[in-house]
Amino acid sequence: MRILILGGTGFIGPHEVRYAQSRGHTLTLFNRGQTNSHLFPGVEKLRGDRNDDLSALEGREWDAVIDNAASIPRWVRQSAQLLQDAAQQYLFVSTISVYSDNSIVNMDESGPLATIEDETVEQVTGETYGPLKALCEQEARNAFGDRATIVRPGLIVGPGDPTDRFTYWPVRVDRGGDVLAPGDPTDPVQVVDARDLTQWMVRTLEETHRGTFNATGPASPLSIAEALYGIRAVTTANVSFKWADAQFLAEHEVRPWRDMPLWIPPTDGMQGFSRVNCQKAIEAGLTFRPLADTALDTLEWYKGEEGGRELRWGISAEREREVLHAMAG
Repeated sequence: MRILILGGTGFIGPHEVRYAQSRGHTLTLFNRGQTNSHLFPGVEKLRGDRNDDLSALEGREWDAVIDNAASIPRWVRQSAQLLQDAAQQYLFVSTISVYSDNSIVNMDESGPLATIEDETVEQVTGETYGPLKALCEQEARNAFGDRATIVRPGLIVGPGDPTDRFTYWPVRVDRGGDVLAPGDPTDPVQVVDARDLTQWMVRTLEETHRGTFNATGPASPLSIAEALYGIRAVTTANVSFKWADAQFLAEHEVRPWRDMPLWIPPTDGMQGFSRVNCQKAIEAGLTFRPLADTALDTLEWYKGEEGGRELRWGISAEREREVLHAMAG
């Protein structure tokens, strides 16, 4: 296939490119050339800007388009309208943040979507991100109709992740000692390895799967304890998890998600946040590697390519010691 990737050099893009190349596809990358421009010297690269310059796409044809990173509806509208007669399928990477009600357990693709009063807003914040992504989805459908594929991942993890929202845990566990662990050990978490996600998206184009798909994982429920003990299994560190309940963490200003990545207490309207139904994507071929493989590969990437830099997410070592001391009384 001839595949156009809008983006292609950030986090998930390189995984897409490598897998698509291994399947024999011909790729074109469209981006500003500002992120990892050294990658893939043998791949055609078109330069432009989603904000105001799509001219490099004019007069060309592809079999399919993958839109990786647009979060502003105007960007999707402009690119999808330009390409609606130039490609047979448009795959837009959205997010489960489009859902308006995180209290619904086992939410499938028919769940209620977030809305925004002023649909012309282009400032992406924690409050506008989900509603704007929902509008982006609609722009893709407006241009491509039933030829559009909407993929709604949850937390995407693995080597190459610039956020450290998963990386924190393999790195912290590998450091050893007493590790602050959040909430009830049975609290649910959902993650998808970027390689599993992107490989499935390429196969989705090959097999012409269309429609909307929740695409987080794993295939069966995963608890925060299972995640942390699975991560511990890939290190030789001497580790002791110290579990602190949600109330204690709140009293000590330890933030869910930001200080304790992966974890959000399944209470107060968030009961369904990490319990999204992904059966439709699984039936369409989405598969998941063992979490231990993701953890090991992420740790090796961090120690190697990242040079052990300071983590961007997760509680600091100093704050963790303070909270552990408070737990000990």
